[in-house]
Amino acid sequence: MALNGIAPALLEDWLRERYFSARYDISSSGLAPCTLGELRETLGIDSSELDAIPFRDSPSTGSARLREAIAGRYAPGRADRVMATHGASESLFLAISALVRPGDEIITLRPVYQSLSSIAEALGARLRIWELRASDDFVPDLDLLRARLTPRTRAIVVNFPHNPTGATLTRCQYDALLDLVEEHGCHLLWDGSFAELSHDADPLPEPTDRLARALSFSTLSKSYGLPGLRVGWCIAPPDLIPDMVRLRDYLTISTSPHSEHLGAVVLEQAEKVLAPHRAHVAGNRRLLLEWAQRHRDVIGLPVPRGGVTAFPELSGVPDTTAFCHDLETDDGVLVVPGDCFGHPRRVRVGFGGPADELAAGLDLLAARVRAVRAVEVGT
Repeated sequence: MALNGIAPALLEDWLRERYFSARYDISSSGLAPCTLGELRETLGIDSSELDAIPFRDSPSTGSARLREAIAGRYAPGRADRVMATHGASESLFLAISALVRPGDEIITLRPVYQSLSSIAEALGARLRIWELRASDDFVPDLDLLRARLTPRTRAIVVNFPHNPTGATLTRCQYDALLDLVEEHGCHLLWDGSFAELSHDADPLPEPTDRLARALSFSTLSKSYGLPGLRVGWCIAPPDLIPDMVRLRDYLTISTSPHSEHLGAVVLEQAEKVLAPHRAHVAGNRRLLLEWAQRHRDVIGLPVPRGGVTAFPELSGVPDTTAFCHDLETDDGVLVVPGDCFGHPRRVRVGFGGPADELAAGLDLLAARVRAVRAVEVGT
């Protein structure tokens, strides 16, 4: 196996052009982005701060200020375990590439954001699947995880809150998962990109606080609503970071000092950014749940417990790929077909954007489901 044989990124392929042309984007796993001016006003950033930053490379693991800001919020006193990257995607790629060897067994979720499975598979790992079952509304079942563990298990790779379903672990399940990892002696790769958006309970703790063999990944692209900054990070065992840097030397070298400066200021004043986002997402989630209730005869929606994505089933729509194509072409509404996550009767809906756009897009989605269903019943 080699990385040039990696599976196509189905989600990215679907969104690549559509993302920039849709009238109603209710597909995204992020929030509506702000402008640089709006961010500067919120955080009190003077333009002179940016003007003074030279266009030169940053340190391989990120600037000291950014790493201290990340550690200050997520890993106090452990900046030596922090590596800043181009979004969580780069840190995932580097960490999995540094850790996984051909023949390793890697436990990953299904459905799942594809980077959490395809990179390890392309490197020659054998995937063992921890299924989040639609019949259980995608609620995680740790007994299914235990049944997948073997002596060859190198790592368990998860993302909670989960993309695309919005499922997450209870605190008891979280503690049990960490106990299981510790007992087995494998690594835990924890994608916590949506950790700051937990809807029905407090956010889950940072797993690297407790497990020496844990790695966690996050980004300013999701909960913070700043995808264009391309600032992410990994909190990893210190002995793994040099291997990640060695790989990065052939890939991106470093991140932008301007993005690092802005990212550090964001994290130093995190609640000023996060608080309005949490309020906005809570309102949008209510809108989504009310919509699903009104259309419960044709929409089956597992309640998202975290993040800004949901994974409804569309009654009477056997092929959501064709459905999503027609929805975008005819109605200007962008959602993601469930085939991108191995569930062809479902779609991924994002509810982090503007409320009026979400409401209009959902109404058009439901109307098309009813129209398709009427045709199916009629025939």
